This record gives sequence, C-alpha cells and structure tokens, in this order.
Amino acid sequence: MTKVTGLALPAIEVQDLTKKYGQHAILEGVNLKVNAGEVYALTGPNGAGKTTLIRTITGLAFPSSGSVRVLGVDVHKEGTKARSQMGAVVEAPAKFYPQFTGTQNLLLHANLAAMAPGAPRIGRDRIREVLALLELTRMGERKVAEYSLGQRQRLGVASAMLADPKVLILDEPTSGLDPLGIGLIHRIVTSLASHGCAVILSTHHLREIATYAHTVGILTGGRMVDTIDLRQRHAAYRFRVEDPVGTVAALEGLPFVRRATTRSPYAIVNLGRDGGVPEVLSHLAAQGIRVYEATPDHFDLYEYYRERVEHP
Repeated sequence: MTKVTGLALPAIEVQDLTKKYGQHAILEGVNLKVNAGEVYALTGPNGAGKTTLIRTITGLAFPSSGSVRVLGVDVHKEGTKARSQMGAVVEAPAKFYPQFTGTQNLLLHANLAAMAPGAPRIGRDRIREVLALLELTRMGERKVAEYSLGQRQRLGVASAMLADPKVLILDEPTSGLDPLGIGLIHRIVTSLASHGCAVILSTHHLREIATYAHTVGILTGGRMVDTIDLRQRHAAYRFRVEDPVGTVAALEGLPFVRRATTRSPYAIVNLGRDGGVPEVLSHLAAQGIRVYEATPDHFDLYEYYRERVEHP
C-alpha cells in the first residue's frame, strides 16, 4: 500500500459512491479498496453498473455523492495528478485512429501522457517493449484498420501500460480474445501485480480470474453485494470428523485458524499464514478428536456468484 505521512493507504479507495442520472440511481453506496500488488476483479450481470463504476474511478464520470481516491489523491478534485499514476482502458476495445499504425497510435498516447505535469517522456524503446509484451511486434507497423478485435484489445492494454502505471484499470480486457490471448492478459496482469501495481479489471470470466485474482467484488443492481477474498477461500480445508460442532469449538481462537464452520460431516477451516493442516491435526489429536479425512475445500466462484446474484 502507498504510505502517506506514515500511514498505509489503499492504492484505490472508493467510499459511499452513488451515481444518479436524474432520479435513476446507477450506483448506490459502493465501497471498495484495492491495495498495491492486488488484483481486484469486478463482476456482475450486464447492466449492473460496472462500466459506470470504472468511468467514475478513472474520473471520466463524476459521482452524485461519495469519493474516489487514487494513491491518496481525490480523482475528481485533482484529476491530472491522480491520472498521472494511472493507466486505463474504459469501454473496450479502446479507440484508435484506424488509418495510423499501432506504433503511431501508441506514440500519440505517449505524447499526450507526457503533457501532464511531472510526467516522464515515453520513448520508442518503451513502445517496442509493450508491443512485445502484448505479442504485437509484427503488427506494430500495420494500420489499426487491419487489426482483429483481439489485436485491438491487446493494443488497448499496451497503451494503458505505456507509462508503467502504479494503478491499472481495465474494462473487460479479455472480451473478444481467444484462449491464448486471455492467458496472455492474465500473465501480464499477474506480473504487474507482483511488481506492486494495483489492478482493477471487470470481467465475466469467473473461473479464469479465480486462479489469479486476489479479491472479487460482485456488483448487481448498482450495489456491491459481496466482496470475496480468494486468498482466504483457497486456504480452506475440510476435516471429516464425528462431531463437527465440537471440532469447531476446539479450533476457534487458535492463532493459525482464521475461521471455522460446520458442514456436516465436516468442519471447514480457513487457515492463516502461520499454520497449516499439520497444526490442525496435531491440535485435534491432543483434544482427543479423531480425523478421518483432511482435504482442500475447493471454492467454486461461479456457483457462489450465481447464488449471490440470484439471491442478493
């Protein structure tokens, strides 16, 4: 997280955000936080308000109430300063001049970015680098009019990455991509996060983002109905025992157990970073509780999402 005056702040913080058009509320009381190095996946049905939320976070739309801060800076009061650290693709595919080549379009983006106060100059070496990362080197000198939808999608991500941003916001970055293209975007996003970039992306590809996102926000009807920490979900194990309720009682309060619940005949245990299955087994054995089976409790994001959207 970004440190300001000795305090750790989220890279992106949305507080009580409401957006209305006339009397119609598109977003109502939305809150979210994204830390440096975190991939936050925003999902929800069509018309849920995802693109409006992304437009508001990037400063392209103004909230009716609430606030958005990027690296501690209010996006709607100090937009130029906030956006200088941000790369974004909103309402993909990104718009480019079809009569210009991919390289020429990125040069235009680079020149516009360099006009911001204090912004570094982006040279051709960086343009070649991002084209290579997005596997567009051979298309760099071809007109964008000749690009497929997937290639334009990747060029949009390249333009968002040009200034090596600390915050990256992508609206449906894998729409129109084939499986190889989707895998490429996922690898790039994961790499950026591992180097400290905070990433928000909107997506419908739930089973794919479940493998690499850290947090998932479910937006429906303009409201954030759930926020899922996938790191905790992936650290869950189930223990088949005779007395699940007694097992949960024996585990609650232990420093290496975040949460323990029952799902007969299992005790479901979310483990912290300081312990694992051996510690649980050892503790239960000391309490005289016999464990017949210990396996990972696999979390199906798609099924969970469907349940939350159908019964918000």
